[in-house]
Amino acid sequence: MSIGDIAGLIAATAFAVLAGFLIYPLIRLGKLFDQLAQTVKESGDHAIPALDEGVTTVRQVNKSLEDINKISSAASTTADNIGALTDLYSSFLGKPVIKVASSFYALKSAAGSFMNQKGKSPMGDTKVGGSTAGNAKGGVK
Repeated sequence: MSIGDIAGLIAATAFAVLAGFLIYPLIRLGKLFDQLAQTVKESGDHAIPALDEGVTTVRQVNKSLEDINKISSAASTTADNIGALTDLYSSFLGKPVIKVASSFYALKSAAGSFMNQKGKSPMGDTKVGGSTAGNAKGGVK
């Protein structure tokens, strides 16, 4: 055996020892990847039902929102109809009611004025100190 052969044998032994030390971390890394793959598979198995439940929930919420939209549009239509009806009543009944009220006020004023004038002479003359004076409008005796 020559020195070159001994050096090759030492190098081969050192490489085998180094490979032996490196195999253990590689085996652990392989186990880690296996566990990681198992975890991803389990997560996928659990995620699919959760996604299905989420889709079902979103569909139910959308259906509820559609119902709420129908209700709110009906309420808006009702409010618009009530507003139009109020405008109709105010234009149809408002002016005549004001006219009737003003007519009654005029009748009341006329009746009150007639009742106040009942005690006075028809010409509106009043006696002052034995002589007659014309009415305030400058009427003739």
